Amino acid sequence: MESLTHRQLFFQHLAQTSDFPLALEIDRAEGVYLYGTDEQQYIDLISGIGVSNVGHRHPNVVGAIQQQLDKYMHLMVYGEFVQSPQVQLAHALAQTLPSTLSNVYFTNSGTEAIEGAMKLAKRYTGRTELISCFNSYHGSTQGALSLGSSEDFKRNYRPLLPDIRHIQHGNHEDLELITSRTAAVIMEVIQGEAGVRVPETAYLQAVRRRCSDVGALLIFDEIQTGFGRTGTFWAFEGYGVVPDVVVCAKGMGGGMPIGAFISSPAVMGVFRNNPLLGHITTFGGHPVSCAASLATLQTIQEEHLHEAAEAKGQLFRQLLVHPAIKNIRGKGLMLAAEFESFEILKPIIDRAIDRGQAGCGVITDWFLFCNNSMRIAPPLIITEPQIRQACAVILEAI
Repeated sequence: MESLTHRQLFFQHLAQTSDFPLALEIDRAEGVYLYGTDEQQYIDLISGIGVSNVGHRHPNVVGAIQQQLDKYMHLMVYGEFVQSPQVQLAHALAQTLPSTLSNVYFTNSGTEAIEGAMKLAKRYTGRTELISCFNSYHGSTQGALSLGSSEDFKRNYRPLLPDIRHIQHGNHEDLELITSRTAAVIMEVIQGEAGVRVPETAYLQAVRRRCSDVGALLIFDEIQTGFGRTGTFWAFEGYGVVPDVVVCAKGMGGGMPIGAFISSPAVMGVFRNNPLLGHITTFGGHPVSCAASLATLQTIQEEHLHEAAEAKGQLFRQLLVHPAIKNIRGKGLMLAAEFESFEILKPIIDRAIDRGQAGCGVITDWFLFCNNSMRIAPPLIITEPQIRQACAVILEAI
């Protein structure tokens, strides 16, 4: 019987989420590079959508994983055993945050962390209404999907959660919609899938004041922005605002699956009773993922990767100058290069990737709710020569 190729198996057995997957067959990855089965080289300018902040297979992360594998993997459901990787990571996370944010609940992903934060807000406040922003993206499970505003994503999965309201990110007038009925406002500090929309400091400070005035929790979704992507370890650090809950994932694991929501002991303590085990997970805080995450956190800090992100982002802005590029939005290494339309952008993305057949390709894409803008969010370890090489490929593709 003739054996099938990996590509054939991909289309035959893997559930597809579109009719046009990239279907690049990757053999290995190192640093900012992916390598195809024929040794085609690609610069990864999207970090697996914000995941590989310290690059692919960073030696510190690989070493931490190997060391933990020699000790133990899964032992028991979350919160029952004292496990060194979990407690060390929780302590290290708390050290990066204001003192009020010191209690960590580990999950397997960002969307699971959002789900936990939604439950936490309802349980702590005794309220039911949740407010999120138009064009936000917080995940794809039914609760997280309910927070989104896109009917294209939602209409065929209704009924979803009730009592969800939406406001415009950056609009001060909409803050009047946050009332004493509101359990929480769940907001990306910088909107990602909307095409990297950076708010004014005064706006986030006004959101904080309004939530405090009406007794609603302020939940910052730092799933894309956290772990150094925007030039500070957490994006909210640059705005003089402290949320009640922080949600993180993606770049947190150095390539391993992990997420968390973090709050104060007083808020998080409501999960202890009425009911007992108010939020539970089997694999959340997996020791191998926690070991990888701790190594990632330490690498970002020790190599000052977050501190270099803004200068590297500015270099992209300086080099990507072309009449076809209308503007570049963003902060640090979370950027969106805007083009006239998707019809103009999509062939450019395709040509940049196809350079992998003859030279070095560049992997970029667009945004869920902004398909005329190119996503530029490389690993934080990217060097100046690599930035120059990637920009040259993009300009040639244009």
